Amino acid sequence: MARSCESFHSPATAEPADAAGSPAYGAGGSRLSALRSAAARVGTTLDEDTTRAELTREVAGQVGAAVAVLRERGETGAEYEAVVGNAAVLPDAHWTAQVARGTGGTGVVHLTSGGSRPALCVPLTAQGHRYGVLVCAREGAPFGHAEEDVVAFLAERAASAIRHAREHDAVSGIVGRLQRALLAEPGRPHPNLDVAIRYLPVGQRALVGGDWCETVRLHFGRTLLVVGDVMGHGLDAAVDMTAYRSALRYIASADLPPHRVLRQLDDLAAAEPERRPATCLVARVDPVRGLVTLASAGHLPPAVIDGSGRVSLLAVPVGPPLGTGLGGYEPATFRLDPSQTLMLFTDGLVERRGEDIDQSLDRLAGLGFPSAAGVQDVLDTVLARLDARHAEDDVAVLAARLHHRS
Repeated sequence: MARSCESFHSPATAEPADAAGSPAYGAGGSRLSALRSAAARVGTTLDEDTTRAELTREVAGQVGAAVAVLRERGETGAEYEAVVGNAAVLPDAHWTAQVARGTGGTGVVHLTSGGSRPALCVPLTAQGHRYGVLVCAREGAPFGHAEEDVVAFLAERAASAIRHAREHDAVSGIVGRLQRALLAEPGRPHPNLDVAIRYLPVGQRALVGGDWCETVRLHFGRTLLVVGDVMGHGLDAAVDMTAYRSALRYIASADLPPHRVLRQLDDLAAAEPERRPATCLVARVDPVRGLVTLASAGHLPPAVIDGSGRVSLLAVPVGPPLGTGLGGYEPATFRLDPSQTLMLFTDGLVERRGEDIDQSLDRLAGLGFPSAAGVQDVLDTVLARLDARHAEDDVAVLAARLHHRS
């Protein structure tokens, strides 16, 4: 069976399509409108396979032919994908791949296989990169210039969409790796304290944002519990969150009281103009004495769940957010016994759009918990009842309970 190929570059002025085997193109305006509509249906997602299927479906409808995308697998392998129409009409995939490589991968290439099956071969190229080859074939009449223009235009549209999808995937991969590097696990509390932590970043792609929890072991069996909320979302907020966490770990090593920890964090953040402000709540738990001392930098108050499952909010003096350089943080100390669960959280857990914060906190205070619930169960319950997985902001929540002493 004789086969031949001929390169063709579309002219500036298209000729009318052949009548046989081709759709009728109307006046220039209606043809352009139809072509725009077809192009709008190609590349509607960031999925390559979907784009190829959209391309072959639209081209087949425009030129009345069997259409497929040729995917090359190295120098020796090739196969058709996203086939629309009678696949038996398409030329041999391996031969077509050799022809495409031999022509340098530019312009429209005419393929002849047996005389009665004219075919077009159009590389899917964008900015010097090739993402496959579009192949069209049919019985009977050869493809006219107008049809060649249509096929080349839709192929260019698909190649651009595939290039965009691959660039998006590459950037998403980089962001994901950076976020995983930023998502450091909190430290280990002393064994005399049960601690559970949940973190839910807002959005579908984010792994980490500006909210964070931390636990730091101190001397004499005490543990520092911290929650923080950096202004904003996404990777930029996560970078500043990491800076705050690193500074906290360094400051906490000096075993300062919570209000002085906040003062030093505020001084460090204020010295860096690019650092985003953040709210923060620090709790130092002393299981031996049954005490918890708290200090707040613009943060929501913590909650305490008693042995009967009732919730109350602790009145902690609120100072300015970190990064203002104003200081003015004050401590507050409360009794804490093994029947109670201390819960620290960021505002994404309770806040709802258009709702006063006091109303949001009242909703939390109105929750009831099983009397025998452990710290893990407490967090599962509060996240479920407040529908935290559909929150409009990042959510970080920490629950802690003293071990019973014999």
